[in-house]
Amino acid sequence: MDARMRIEQSLARAIGVAQGRGGPPSLTAAMRSAVFPGGARIRPRLCLAVARACGDDNPSLAVAAAASIELLHCASLVHDDLPCFDDAATRRGRPSIHRAFGERIAVLTGDALIVLAFQALARAADSAPARLGNLVLIISRAVGAPHGIAAGQAWECEQTIALAPYQRAKTGALFAAATAAGASAAGYDGAAAWCLLGERIGEAYQIADDIRDVVSSEHEVGKPTGRDEALGRPNAVNQMGLGSAVERLEELVRSAIKVMPNCPGAEDLRAHILAEAGRLLPRQLARPAA
Repeated sequence: MDARMRIEQSLARAIGVAQGRGGPPSLTAAMRSAVFPGGARIRPRLCLAVARACGDDNPSLAVAAAASIELLHCASLVHDDLPCFDDAATRRGRPSIHRAFGERIAVLTGDALIVLAFQALARAADSAPARLGNLVLIISRAVGAPHGIAAGQAWECEQTIALAPYQRAKTGALFAAATAAGASAAGYDGAAAWCLLGERIGEAYQIADDIRDVVSSEHEVGKPTGRDEALGRPNAVNQMGLGSAVERLEELVRSAIKVMPNCPGAEDLRAHILAEAGRLLPRQLARPAA
């Protein structure tokens, strides 16, 4: 079974638990809509790619960690789209959760997905309980304060926002969790080194997102564009220009390859990172990855 199918099945199991008998139907429907159909599942696939590169001696724990990270990502999108933040009408080409189900249900959906993420991780920990504590620390740091995605969202509430800490928290943190959790689920130490790899990939992804926000259409990306400028948020293109932003993205991909820790499947992991990097830029800007 390929990585994408494993992720989808794990997410379906988690949502199935949340849809247990007797729950509020609007909440359970909104949770399912927030998770399915998904986007590219970049973060959980990266988590599994690292686990494979490290030997993947506990596949059930690795896929639970990957699903946990994706549930947290989906929760962050629901909250990010709320009227108090982006007030986005669409997500993945469909009405955003607050537009489809109402603002109150959307807030609760994001909250419930956060809890579900850690439930999914805990249910898979019987096979390797000694690894659970480290996985919880890795993943929880990526969503809380002072440098997780909640902190990234909070930077938008400050009078001034510096590009680097904002992007590191809002985007890089969950990528760092994906690489470190993949290694930890497979029994590998060295979380700091694996986090560094994820941070480089995450920053590259955020710059690509900034580029799409400027040069792509809502139809192409499935969500409103031009929002950074409209809301006065940092954007790599607006700060350094399009050409320099593309160059910075490519530099980050090269840097990610250089800092990748040693592991048995290093070549396959390198190929995975380069393949993903090749899909980051809009088609009119894409260049072959080296």
